[in-house]
Amino acid sequence: MRTSAAPTPVRAREQADELESRPSSLQPVLLLGLLLPAAAAMCYPFRHRIYTAAAGLSPVPAPNAQAPQPARFTYRPVLDPFATPAAGLKGPGATSTARVLALTALDVHGDDSLVVVPRPDAITLFGLAEDELLDDAPAGLFIPGNLDAALAYLETELSIREKEGTTQGRRLLLVADCAQEAKRITALLARHPGAVFAVLLGQWTGDQATIDDEGRVEAPPAVASNFPSHLPAMSRTEARDRLLKVLARHKDTQKPPPRRRSTPRRS
Repeated sequence: MRTSAAPTPVRAREQADELESRPSSLQPVLLLGLLLPAAAAMCYPFRHRIYTAAAGLSPVPAPNAQAPQPARFTYRPVLDPFATPAAGLKGPGATSTARVLALTALDVHGDDSLVVVPRPDAITLFGLAEDELLDDAPAGLFIPGNLDAALAYLETELSIREKEGTTQGRRLLLVADCAQEAKRITALLARHPGAVFAVLLGQWTGDQATIDDEGRVEAPPAVASNFPSHLPAMSRTEARDRLLKVLARHKDTQKPPPRRRSTPRRS
């Protein structure tokens, strides 16, 4: 009976070498397995920056970035002094609103309008002296001696226009305390619609807007649409400064409108 021969020494050495080489061949695999998660973690911020940049976002805050500051500005609502034939005003803020309307007419509509303010009202609204702006009459503004003289001028001017058939004359704006002349003013406005307008303080018999000391406006529907819900206050000092600036700016660019002399009506 033949028995199998024992492995030769050469074959035994080859097997031993193979066994010893297996653990060493796993080392790169194990090292690679450890390095891949670390590399992925390092690459994530870079990928995140690429994606956010593509989306229009900046992942890195700007140096010394500060919270946005709220814009600060002064807002004055646009008022149209010619929006209604007669704007009656009352309440603690009525005088301030009359100043704003008169200055708006002078500043914005000075090229095609004439503001008529009796001297007592010019003193109340703008702090003008008794003889101020008397000799050097500014364009766009007429300051007669009193309300009677102001109404006499308006009646004469509009009567002449009516006789001459003039339809393109300057719009006339009376800014005054109506005093005891409410009926006379009402007749004037009714006879010349679209040619004469009025901003009236005092005991006006028509619709009136009430302005309180905070500038809040309450008015009947016929008048409410001509005013915002809130109006800024304007002091007499501020109104005077603005008036003089507006008149100085228009002094060299406008010619004074014709003013026909009229004798005040005496009662």
